[in-house]
Amino acid sequence: MTTKQIDYCIELSRTLNFSRAAENQFVSQPTFSYQIRLLEEEVGFEIFSRSGRGAALTPAGAQFVRFLTGMREELKQAVEQGQNFSARYKDGISVSMMTREAVCFLPEAMRLFEKEYPHVQILPKFEYTGGMDGFLKNETDVLFALKEETRLIPGIAGHDLFVSRVYLIARREDPLASRNRITEEDLTGRTLMVGGGSPPALRAVQRRLISTGKIAYFNSPDHDTTLTNVAAERGVCLAPGFLNDHSGQFAWIPFDCPETFSCVLCTHREDRRASLSAFLEILTTLYRKAVAFPL
Repeated sequence: MTTKQIDYCIELSRTLNFSRAAENQFVSQPTFSYQIRLLEEEVGFEIFSRSGRGAALTPAGAQFVRFLTGMREELKQAVEQGQNFSARYKDGISVSMMTREAVCFLPEAMRLFEKEYPHVQILPKFEYTGGMDGFLKNETDVLFALKEETRLIPGIAGHDLFVSRVYLIARREDPLASRNRITEEDLTGRTLMVGGGSPPALRAVQRRLISTGKIAYFNSPDHDTTLTNVAAERGVCLAPGFLNDHSGQFAWIPFDCPETFSCVLCTHREDRRASLSAFLEILTTLYRKAVAFPL
């Protein structure tokens, strides 16, 4: 299967007309039709049914084209990244995290790092789920994680980054937004958003609050949905400080509880590149100096 055949197949699925699709791809219709037939012979099923009126996707073809379209877009992005890389960089360090906010000082670290290593690219990779799996498959070089998730994993090195606390997230107009600290009693009668992939320490706090019988709760599938529900005045939520985007859209008030989150950067133990060590030192130093920065 060639990229040309993929492009022809996707184009035909849009136009459902061989002549028009061939014209859009700047080839003759016989050449176009021949390549579509070769593709169908390779995959072993009919992608398009033909008639005097044109073409129609078969049920198998419709499913195939959906996957093909996604694959082609990923391939395009890979080519573009490769072109960027080859034009300027000689090496790269990929950093996996669930959201951009998780490593708030990453942009500043990238800026400082580029002065020292202008030919090494720092490539952020955002994976709300599956980041650990990709890291263990050597798909990324650095992983932002919680220390509790990494204790028993062999072959990795952990680098302490910062300790994060639990915060209550509320609308800025919420009466709780004026508090300096939130206690369990402050949430009496309120609705708490729970779930959404919460780490174990946060789930423990949520369960403790729910068990009092003094608050209502509402299950939310992920952090973005939770924030949408908070904005819609459906309730409030608790979250680790490392998810704070510091945009000012919501009030983040420290919650009075002993639970914290030890955030670390994981690297592969055999990766001893000087550039990687320098990048980690820059990033960890930024956090050590951020004494008053809310985490």
